[in-house]
Amino acid sequence: MRILVADDQPDVLLALRFLLKAEGFTIQTADHPAAILSSVRQSPPDLVLMDLNYTRDTTSGEEGLNTLAQLQQLDLRIPVIVMTAWGSVELAVEAMRRGATDFVMKPWDNDKLLSTLRRHLVVAPQPASRVAHDLDLARQVQAQLLPQRRPPLKTLEYDGHCRQAGAVGGDYFDFLELAPGRVGLLLADISGKGIAAALLMSNLQAALRSLAWQATRNLPLLLRTLNLQFLESTPPERFATLFFSDYDDATRVLRYANCGHNPPLLMRASGELEWLKATAPVIGLLDVFLPEVGETRLSPGDRLIIYSDGVTDARGPGADDLGDQGFADIVRLNPALSPEQLTAHIAALAPGDQFDDMTLVMALSV
Repeated sequence: MRILVADDQPDVLLALRFLLKAEGFTIQTADHPAAILSSVRQSPPDLVLMDLNYTRDTTSGEEGLNTLAQLQQLDLRIPVIVMTAWGSVELAVEAMRRGATDFVMKPWDNDKLLSTLRRHLVVAPQPASRVAHDLDLARQVQAQLLPQRRPPLKTLEYDGHCRQAGAVGGDYFDFLELAPGRVGLLLADISGKGIAAALLMSNLQAALRSLAWQATRNLPLLLRTLNLQFLESTPPERFATLFFSDYDDATRVLRYANCGHNPPLLMRASGELEWLKATAPVIGLLDVFLPEVGETRLSPGDRLIIYSDGVTDARGPGADDLGDQGFADIVRLNPALSPEQLTAHIAALAPGDQFDDMTLVMALSV
């Protein structure tokens, strides 16, 4: 927290600097009204502690009162605590009328002064309208981070959708053009929810897009590099699950790595179900990271469904979670639904608020 201390007496400034720095505050100083206004305009502090009396007029407090009024005109909503050795009830009332947050008499009591400062340094919540506006902007930005195009393939039709539980979330899917006729289909889920998860999601997305060129040459190396970057740039309790696949249009082969993610559902044209289980740990948790790569071939009529745990953790028709098998049953019974329609269908199975982000990537071999 930064405090601007304003007084025309050097010994007062020195004493307050020592006192407040010892309590962990960052201190700026000013010795006349013009310096106060200049400092606030250039770098607004968290609080102003200012004298009311300066050299030109040492008893009336008029200089300080005028400065208060000018600070209010800046509309920065910074708490201002005033001090004076010539205080009176009338002067205190006038200071409060002109925008002072509190009033301290000189000579001050250190404990009382610190208590007053801490009381007014509590960060005030932003107005609800400002918070809503910021979240709406964040939602728009995050929507733009999702893929805006699908690289064309002759043998695979695919699409994805993310149905967020809040304004922003931690799920992410992408379609990456890795080479001519090679497309990366991927889905990631950041631990946690809300704004923190959304910020980490954008970090993961940027890293994946910058490393994607390695996928066709050395997918394990790509994942090891990604794990190291995420490990170094996130708190220890944060991690991400990830399913990364590389589909080759010419051979219909899907190479994949499942990093602790829900096992994607491969529904064969015959009706047989396969689950693409984990081949690596989650991203960003372990120093030693040794991913393996799986491989399968898609035949015409096969369907691949990659999903986040918000889908299978959603409530089913009863009181229990939908689960992998319940999700598979819904996919089988609704073959014509798009990812967006399918997530809406699952969300509608149980009343109440959606608890977690629901993300699907669906692909049909043709």
